Amino acid sequence: MPSRSEWRWLLEKELRELAASRAFWLLLIVTGALVGHAVMSASELYAEASGIGGGPAALSQGLSPLEGIVVPTLGAYDLAATLLFPFVVIRLVAVEKQSGALALMLQAPTRFGASIVAKGIVLLVAWGVALLAGGAALVAWMAIGGHLYAPETWTVVLGYLLRGALAIGVGAAAGALAASAASAAIIALTVTIGTWALDYVAAARGGTIGAIAQYTPTSALASFEHGNLRVSTVLILTTIGLAGLGVAAAWLREGRPLARRVGGVAAALTAAILACILFAQLRSDRDVSEDRRNSFSRADEAALRRIDAPLKVTVHLAAEDPRLTDLDRGVLAKLRRTMKSVTVEYAAQSRSGLFEASNSHYGEVWYELGGKREMNRSSTEPIVLETVYRLGGVAPPTAAEEPAYRGYPLAKRMAAAPWIFFVAWPILVALAWWWATSAKGREGRGGATAVVG
Repeated sequence: MPSRSEWRWLLEKELRELAASRAFWLLLIVTGALVGHAVMSASELYAEASGIGGGPAALSQGLSPLEGIVVPTLGAYDLAATLLFPFVVIRLVAVEKQSGALALMLQAPTRFGASIVAKGIVLLVAWGVALLAGGAALVAWMAIGGHLYAPETWTVVLGYLLRGALAIGVGAAAGALAASAASAAIIALTVTIGTWALDYVAAARGGTIGAIAQYTPTSALASFEHGNLRVSTVLILTTIGLAGLGVAAAWLREGRPLARRVGGVAAALTAAILACILFAQLRSDRDVSEDRRNSFSRADEAALRRIDAPLKVTVHLAAEDPRLTDLDRGVLAKLRRTMKSVTVEYAAQSRSGLFEASNSHYGEVWYELGGKREMNRSSTEPIVLETVYRLGGVAPPTAAEEPAYRGYPLAKRMAAAPWIFFVAWPILVALAWWWATSAKGREGRGGATAVVG
């Protein structure tokens, strides 16, 4: 185990490597511009919906800062994590291999695995620095009187922090395995495109592919952006990021026989797959949205939790049928969160339902609970809940309805946004770059040397 001084030396070394990376500073400048454009567009639309143009304001219940400001503003980081951040990761991982300094690192008394961990920590810090632009946007929103609900806002921030961790894992593995940085960038982009293809196939097929696709970057972020904090998603994204660092640590040990390096990569991947399968079984999640969009009313939740028998739902709707989307997102997902045991079986055979005419049951949804079965064709929450209560022998709640979400209209523009993100942010990045690369910024660091590619 490296000592505290060795850890300090490793972290300082990686920080100097990061400061020498032009890709990192470019990431900060471009990310600031992307966030600035996103928050300006989002706040303008929000102000118009609130009636700033003199027209009628939208229903206040529909004006949610989560959907109107937080999600579109931080959504800029998905583009940054896909097209920009992997280059920073690849450079930090591959620079020593390309310069020949890797051989010296492998001979150093400090364990090589610690060096990879230090790279991961510094890269996570780099992604956190990039996230400061999003933080500035949200602070600017609050400065003009905008509302933010802390639990749902921090959940979205966590989602994008994990998105960065995922990019670190993929980029580190690509940078280690590829012969050059260009090849590594192609590999990282291929992985991203592969997850998009998986999302597309899952939307049409469902089943096992659909279950796997829940943890692609796009699907995982959608969960966080809806204010649904799922333990399984957090653990799986973290595991994939760590697995990428494990692959890099195993493959970069060039002094070892090839078979042993391949075995190390296989062991890291196998351990990650087994851990992900285990974590996928976890059903613990929490609705942190202010408007409780992922939950039934509290009275309904209390009534449903009194039902001990497992519920089985058989759905005769094709994957591309919009009624299935409404049923899944509006009712079944909430049932899974609330009841102790819910099993859903998708019985349709086609993708669109256009060729299910021979299936006399198409469009039916069967509910089986406690030895009783009942069918209806509705995807609306009240009718489905009425069916479940009837099968479970539980009286529907008679409590008064909860207060409706009141929304937060704000008919103001963010006049300072262009100055913050297109003037102040680039100046701050330029000053930070100048300090980090100047001789004064490097003096007094214990004589440690860094390999700059």
